[in-house]
Amino acid sequence: MVELAQDPQGEIVGKLLADQGADVVKVEPPGGAAGRHIGPFRAGSEGDPDASLHFWAYNTSKRTVTLDTSTEDGRARRAALIADADVLITSDGPSRLAADGIDLQALVAAHPELIAVSVSPYGLTGPWADWRTSDLIALAAGGILNSCGYDDHSIPPIRPGGNQAFQLAASFGHSGLLLALLERQATGLGQIVDVSMHEAVAVSGELANPYWFYPRVLLERQTCRHAQPSPTQPALFECADGVQVYFALILSDARTWSVLVDWLSTLGMDLDLSDEKYQSLAYRQERFSYIQTIMESFFLIQDSATVCREAQARGLPLGPVLAPEQLLEDEHLVERAFFVPVPLPTGGEALFPGSPYRFSYATGTPGPPPRLNVQADSEIAGVEEVVV
Repeated sequence: MVELAQDPQGEIVGKLLADQGADVVKVEPPGGAAGRHIGPFRAGSEGDPDASLHFWAYNTSKRTVTLDTSTEDGRARRAALIADADVLITSDGPSRLAADGIDLQALVAAHPELIAVSVSPYGLTGPWADWRTSDLIALAAGGILNSCGYDDHSIPPIRPGGNQAFQLAASFGHSGLLLALLERQATGLGQIVDVSMHEAVAVSGELANPYWFYPRVLLERQTCRHAQPSPTQPALFECADGVQVYFALILSDARTWSVLVDWLSTLGMDLDLSDEKYQSLAYRQERFSYIQTIMESFFLIQDSATVCREAQARGLPLGPVLAPEQLLEDEHLVERAFFVPVPLPTGGEALFPGSPYRFSYATGTPGPPPRLNVQADSEIAGVEEVVV
């Protein structure tokens, strides 16, 4: 597979494939891919293109070659790589592809078995096809951002972290590629898989789309809760150890209410909630503020670990609010060996997230991200031309 992608939405597709054992060759311009120059960098290596944590995150397990595709020789070498590839991955809009000498239609026509996966900002056609974007712009233009934020609507929408737009587009790109591979098994033909990050975000707006398509209702942002047409109950509760847990009080469910009252009774905090009047949904809703106060006190006298285990044992969906760095010590992820040590180009090793899916026969693990190939005059004739 040949990866021309210079942006995360395309690089992630290559990473997902490479981590499972696919041979992904990343073509970089002189000086390295754009991601190599984006921080943060490994401590003491500021500006080193081989020490960008940003680049490492999206490019594990790949090989790389540096080509100056502004020259005829560079384009000829790239063409030789593509001619020998099963899959081509790009991330630019049509005009930028054309400026770089890439014509996906012509490539697929010349190489009928080639699958060209384009994961671009707005797709290969349409009035916005050549517009530029970013993760934040994509979330905003695709509608998701407007559903993310706080109860206080004087505060603007809040961007969710983790480059969610890039991740969404890459997920659809990965799925599209797998479907194209299945199609090729049946027909022997490749094709262009045109994935628009804008469309990937637009189709992932959860409740916003159906609420507007059918009853024509707009959603309201809510703090740490699903956006809904009207305000819902707060769902975050602080525990004795200062950790907050997420627990949505689903008062409409009679079974859940019964289980909750029984749990409260173990600490003598069910008070009058066992009264038959509370069997009425309407009565529970009228008394919600009172119930909320009891729940706040109930969680405050217990530590978060106890609360989480007891709730799950009772079949109640509840979990802690953890910081990303705390996941490294998460007992479940540790038991499943989710984080794996990966050698670094600059020496030593670091923990990287492993595969989000596992197979019964085998599951790949991330390999080292590639060093920048500074041998621009290397021959593109075989494995030798690619520097790991």
